[in-house]
Amino acid sequence: MKTDIEIAQSSKMKKIVDIAKKLNIDKNNIELYGDYKAKIKVENIKENKNGKLILVTAMSPTKAGEGKTTTSIGLADALNKINKNTMLCLREPSLGPSFGMKGGACGGGYAQVLPMEDINLHFTGDIHAVTTAHNLLSAMIDNSIFQGNLLNIDPNKVTWKRVVDLNDRALREIEIGLGEKNGTPRKTGFDITVASEIMAILCLSKDLMDLKEKIKKIIIGYTYDDIPVNVKDLKAEEAMTLIMKDAIKPNLVQTIELTPTLIHGGPFANIAHGCNSIIATSNALKLSDYVVTEAGFGSDLGGEKFFDLKCRIGNLKPSVAVVVSTVRALKMHGGVLKEDLYKVNLEAIKNGIPNLERHIENIKKYNVPIVIALNKFDTDSKKELDFVVNYFKDKNINIAISEVFSKGSKGGIDLAIKVIDSIKDNKFKPIYNLDLSIEDKIKVIAKEIYRANNVIFEKEALNMLDKINKLGYNNLPICIAKTQYSFSDDEKLIGAPTNFDITIREIRLSIGAGFIVCIAGKIMTMPGLPKEPMACKMKINTIDGKNIIEGLF
Repeated sequence: MKTDIEIAQSSKMKKIVDIAKKLNIDKNNIELYGDYKAKIKVENIKENKNGKLILVTAMSPTKAGEGKTTTSIGLADALNKINKNTMLCLREPSLGPSFGMKGGACGGGYAQVLPMEDINLHFTGDIHAVTTAHNLLSAMIDNSIFQGNLLNIDPNKVTWKRVVDLNDRALREIEIGLGEKNGTPRKTGFDITVASEIMAILCLSKDLMDLKEKIKKIIIGYTYDDIPVNVKDLKAEEAMTLIMKDAIKPNLVQTIELTPTLIHGGPFANIAHGCNSIIATSNALKLSDYVVTEAGFGSDLGGEKFFDLKCRIGNLKPSVAVVVSTVRALKMHGGVLKEDLYKVNLEAIKNGIPNLERHIENIKKYNVPIVIALNKFDTDSKKELDFVVNYFKDKNINIAISEVFSKGSKGGIDLAIKVIDSIKDNKFKPIYNLDLSIEDKIKVIAKEIYRANNVIFEKEALNMLDKINKLGYNNLPICIAKTQYSFSDDEKLIGAPTNFDITIREIRLSIGAGFIVCIAGKIMTMPGLPKEPMACKMKINTIDGKNIIEGLF
């Protein structure tokens, strides 16, 4: 089979103005970024009937990779192949994982979004805009303290860090303001840009003015009297919104098979809420009959946050959830090492299946129909594939083998048909009510979704809980940051672990985004690079006047 880059280069992309025409978007409502990508301004579609929303989520991921984005892309192509008017909505890849361990996020094989070399790098500059708006606020905070501190900000109570869109563990803890006339020395740190509250606000805003109102509410820290200081106190919201004026517009691209795709917003699911923007999803629902979108990592992270945060805030009602699984992932959750995945091992599959079953049980709690997409790899044996398919057929759970990587839309026809057949009357509901206490909402997620025995709050988290309750923000939804590799907060507890507690070590109040962030276990909001980062494996050459990039997948 050809490599991803060879497939991408041999594809016959259409000019993005032609993709826009398919959606009945007038050329006056697109802003071109070259021939193959554009910002869109959609007008006069509010009266259009909403299409059906299809979520693609997954079992707990492994370091072997499951191909959730590839499946999302292939499913959207397959739905169009069976004459279902379909759009795709994805997140923008962060440069952190692109240069880190995972690589890019544009799918693979014959299920890719293009132009992937642009999407995986700077794209249309949205993530850079988030970085700049965030760090402008950081600079204005320290300048306010330096210039007489009229807001009475306690430097030791500033909660707003700086961000950069790279994995850089050396920046997790830093000291700033050192040297003469360089500000007030204080300890702070960097988060990765996609963990920024600005990124969350971008993805949860309805329009530019809504974004500005959300930015105004951001709490950057507290005074010496422990009174919250907001962005509006610093008078920073207008400049920050100005920086975001283009980033708020969704980006239109296409798949190899010309499916219109909106790629917009890029929050991580193990740190932030892990979903593309409400603006992109809402527009796609007005422009097509079916919309395929994905949420990061497994149903316990991106899936839960999609249901309890994005759908609640955006008034969205998902019609069906596709759970991506692989024989490889089942074997790894059954105890097999990555280097032994090529060996047939039905016993390991049996031991790993409880992980997938738990994800299915979780989604059922939201009253959403389920289809399993068993993403086929070359190393999978027929015996193993048949075992998994028959196991779930015996339990009356819809399952389809997906071969979109090697066959494109033709390899996803069975999956597409099963997805359409699964759509019934919508009875979706979030798993908790907002009027519960903060502690109880956290416990509902920990016990119902993770299956934890209990939640342990460390002292710092308890102090913040008390502060939030006194401020009256206890009616907000919850965003838990934890490892993606386990239902627990310990990545080594694979499969379907029981008899464990979830430890909340830190709580952050994200008033602008409209949720409370709870940091569990050892999860870091600034990742580090692996021993051999993807940045060491990338190559660029010029052949026949064309720049050929390898390794940016």
